[in-house]
Amino acid sequence: MTPFISICIPAYKRVHYLQRLLDSIGFQSYKNFEVVITDDSPDDQVEKLVHSYLQTLPVKYFRNEKSLGTPENWNEAIRQSSGDWIKIMHDDDWFADKNSLQKFADAIAANEDKSFFFSAYVIIHEQENNRKEIIRLSRTDENKLKGSSLYLFRKNYIGNPSCTLFRKDPAIVFDNRFQWVVDFEFYIRFLNKYKNDFVYINDTLVNISVNQSQVTKSAFRSGNIEIPENHILINEMGFGKLQYIYVYDYFWRLYRNLRIKSIAQIKEFGYPDELHPALNSMINWQKAFPQNVLTFGPVSKILMALHYLTHVSKLK
Repeated sequence: MTPFISICIPAYKRVHYLQRLLDSIGFQSYKNFEVVITDDSPDDQVEKLVHSYLQTLPVKYFRNEKSLGTPENWNEAIRQSSGDWIKIMHDDDWFADKNSLQKFADAIAANEDKSFFFSAYVIIHEQENNRKEIIRLSRTDENKLKGSSLYLFRKNYIGNPSCTLFRKDPAIVFDNRFQWVVDFEFYIRFLNKYKNDFVYINDTLVNISVNQSQVTKSAFRSGNIEIPENHILINEMGFGKLQYIYVYDYFWRLYRNLRIKSIAQIKEFGYPDELHPALNSMINWQKAFPQNVLTFGPVSKILMALHYLTHVSKLK
């Protein structure tokens, strides 16, 4: 029987995390699923662990001939899947309780015309004695996100891919040029194709680990990663998207946080193409103010808004 949901796990070395995830899958009350594991590890430790679950879980294991990296290993797991629905789970995340997958399946049954689902979740801060932080989407933010997927530039309200479940669509994959913006860039393209019609589940169905081994930790505030990725993103989306205030503010914060004071820095960080004139002007505008002024929230917002208002007519 073809499984309804494919739980896709892009694995890499961290068997102590993967074991926790596989145990949480084994406890699920909903059973119409397969587990697809694509392994980027340089050794066989993941393979050995997976073999110990072959009698208890419907596992399909694939060892990549060469390391695919993030996010291509995510795409490989999806390519190897058989189900109509994709439930990506990063190997260090896990289901919150035994009914998590059932609640995702119930949401699909109640919303058969929808293609994208995501839930509330719990962040586990491992470096802070496993401090728990519950993340929910407010009704206001839900409505704004339904109004425009570009609202994700304000904040990634969806969370990481472990929080999502979506209809399998071979035409929409994670862009392997990206690490830092890869998840919300995918969400924007997916939601745009399906008319921004998602379903939010206000139950905490997934536990999200925050730990030092994650790719996002190495990418955070790294100009060599954030600068090229974000400029490729806005170039491909179209500079007209800068008319949306949250996109404009996103780039304002990017330049401020990375202390970008010249176009030369943009090129040094690996983006060789020309910037939109509004972005050039934004960099020069920030250069005129001390960093402590730019990092003071209320003043920074006022300066950004003034710059936006004087440039919005040029954002075509």
